[in-house]
Amino acid sequence: MFYHAYNSYLDNAFPYDELRPLTCDGQDTWGSFSLTLIDALDTLLVLGNHTEFQRVASLLQDTVDFDIDVNASVFETNIRVVGGLLSAHLLAGRAGMQLEPGWPCSGPLLRMAEDAARKLLPAFQTSTGMPYGTVNLLRGVSPTETPVTCTAGVGTFILEFATLSRLTGDATFENAARRALRALWETRSDIGLVGNHIDVLSKKWVAQDAGIGAGVDSYFEYLVKGAIMLQDEELLNMFLDYDRAIQNYTRFDDWYLWVQMHKGTVSMPVFQSLEAFWPGLQSLLGNLDSAARTFQNYYSVWRQFGGLPEFYSIPQGYTVDKREGYPLRPELIESAMYLFRATGDHMYLQLGLDALESIERIAKTPCGYASIKDLRDHQLDNRMESFFLAETVKYLYLLFDPTHFLHGSGTEGDGSWEEGGEGRQCVLGAGGFIFNTEAHPLDPAALYCCSRHAQDRQELRDILLSLSQPGEKSASQSKPPAEQPEDSLPGQSDSIALKPGEKKTAALLSCPVQPFSARLSILGQVFTDAT
Repeated sequence: MFYHAYNSYLDNAFPYDELRPLTCDGQDTWGSFSLTLIDALDTLLVLGNHTEFQRVASLLQDTVDFDIDVNASVFETNIRVVGGLLSAHLLAGRAGMQLEPGWPCSGPLLRMAEDAARKLLPAFQTSTGMPYGTVNLLRGVSPTETPVTCTAGVGTFILEFATLSRLTGDATFENAARRALRALWETRSDIGLVGNHIDVLSKKWVAQDAGIGAGVDSYFEYLVKGAIMLQDEELLNMFLDYDRAIQNYTRFDDWYLWVQMHKGTVSMPVFQSLEAFWPGLQSLLGNLDSAARTFQNYYSVWRQFGGLPEFYSIPQGYTVDKREGYPLRPELIESAMYLFRATGDHMYLQLGLDALESIERIAKTPCGYASIKDLRDHQLDNRMESFFLAETVKYLYLLFDPTHFLHGSGTEGDGSWEEGGEGRQCVLGAGGFIFNTEAHPLDPAALYCCSRHAQDRQELRDILLSLSQPGEKSASQSKPPAEQPEDSLPGQSDSIALKPGEKKTAALLSCPVQPFSARLSILGQVFTDAT
């Protein structure tokens, strides 16, 4: 499946962004930088094709230029391009690429990701810190650009931007993402909900429908995954507050409806296919029973049509007019992967098999796989979105490969761990990979390696020295504590090492296995205070 789609793109569409599988040609969609190739790069490594990964990584370095006069989606460029390049950079060692000294804190793919992200920063230069939805990669934000953007377009940056900041030492990216998140948090209604579209200048809600689907979805996803990856209680508490309101106002019989954000009254009793990520997200928090029941609802829709229509009327039990299509989205397969990892229930493998057979039977063409225009009669659309290779195929593969290194299933000595950082003293790839909303895996260990490892080692040396010489203090301990600079990265000045006589307090996110509670995120669980 992957290689039929991938080779069809290379043969018929490269260097355009996407393949048109019915006419066997290509088109630019999101910015004119060979988007499908960037999006598919880490999937090559996931499938074990090291030689093609190396070839494409070198090709992208030679051919992709972000200094172009193109209007690009800030959201899509971040999750697909910045996320894809960061993931490929962090997986480059596994692919056998020549690594720069100090990797993962330096490297050509990291510099490409940084260049792409810098092109997005002008969009964040607003009075609120919430970004515009579109930016010109050469000229910045147009004076006529609309200030209205979707909620996800404001709150879906913390994974990529924090990764960039922690790897490069430049706090600009993470600070921009956090400022946007906090500004969005302040706009929630009195009953704790957010709407669908907001004016980023006035902070006024333009669309006041609250739900977990299109326009909002990845905002909630990034609060949870950001909390895990960064060990950030603020982000987790934000999500938990939202989740209480979501469960209270939008959940009905394990479906999630759309409601008016201020009143909580139902505005759209529909299920949107993008909502199918929710059971997987709930599994990361250990809410397995609720996640399984919601998954069953969504799976019943899949069995009805052989795919998930974009909109499904819950009262009528059928598709919504002009929303009957299925562009080969990954979200239900993604949830199946998480829930199978958490429960071992083979029902989730059956969904994977159903998805594989449906896509093969309905969407396959001589030149790749086509989006399904109408699930009622299986009409096809002349487009193969880049996320088909980045997400759909990847999650299918990982669902059926329980021992893959991305699941943290490796054992010591099997080559699944890597060394990196200054003096190759960091342990990387030991588990706990966090997938961004485009299924690009990010390694929390790399962030720690580049931002805190050296500092923590020095503090540990100081503590050990002070314990071996009780009457003396090391030079660094005798100094008064320095104030944290405003432009420093969050958490950099806080050491995980305990001072003599200090008692350890339980963090909201903690894990008894290794320093990253994200180690258990793939297993469908995150430990909290109440565990």
